[in-house]
Amino acid sequence: MTRRFSINWKENAFAYALLLPSLVFLVMFTFYPTFKSIYLSFFSSTFGAQSFVGFEQYARVLSDDVFFKVIKNNLILVIGTVPTSLLLAIYMAIWVNNKMKGNGFLRASFFYPTLIPMICIANIWLFIYTPDYGLLDKFLSLFGIDGANWLGEPGWVMYSMIVMLIWKEAGFFMIFYLAGLQNLPGDVYEAAKIEGAKPFHVFRKITFPLIMPTTLFCMIVATTNAFKLVDHLYIMTKGGPDNASNLLLFFLYETAFSFWDMGAASVLTVVLLVILLAISIFNYAYLDKRIHY
Repeated sequence: MTRRFSINWKENAFAYALLLPSLVFLVMFTFYPTFKSIYLSFFSSTFGAQSFVGFEQYARVLSDDVFFKVIKNNLILVIGTVPTSLLLAIYMAIWVNNKMKGNGFLRASFFYPTLIPMICIANIWLFIYTPDYGLLDKFLSLFGIDGANWLGEPGWVMYSMIVMLIWKEAGFFMIFYLAGLQNLPGDVYEAAKIEGAKPFHVFRKITFPLIMPTTLFCMIVATTNAFKLVDHLYIMTKGGPDNASNLLLFFLYETAFSFWDMGAASVLTVVLLVILLAISIFNYAYLDKRIHY
């Protein structure tokens, strides 16, 4: 028994030794900043001066009208981008999964927006959305339609952002769905073909249930990504007009580095962590149990 325990201890020690570099970076860049943010959220911190205020900082931030507007914008972004991106990704994956000429070109074309940095994409779409001179307004003018101020009107700016993000993310999720489709059992489809099942029924009864693990993964990534977007706002709208396009992470960035209110920024960081943690727990603890692997 002693020898067996000694061998197991040596194997575990070797495994932890291999994991040690990753654990060091995990502690330095994940755990320490997380606990430091929670600690600072109980202090009023401006220009280096700190004073303990307890939960007053939370009450001040969570009662701010701008905070509720930012959360609302983020929810609209999630609802607008996640389902559409995933459905479009599934459609593109099924399309390019078929054997036809030009498949490689189509796959590269669909995936290419993912490779472009978000700053570049923001500049591209800033040109597309430019009033009167942008590509979108030029296209609409061919049909006698006057374009709106896509980034300057509160009623249009979030929809403009949603379209841009769907264009960028759908190709990324398509790769995961394409990998999932290529691993599905062929005999199931042969049996469905023999039975005379129509393509839509094959997708609804066979394909979609079998790729649900991929859908869960993509849904988690897409949802968390929607709460981590910031760079395109810096280029395109700065959160305007009237905070109509402001998102939680950009609001956090402005609070910390424009207003230098580190206490309020720490509270927003805690809120962001809670939201992302709740999304992950819900998906893995609730939805994961309802998926067939």
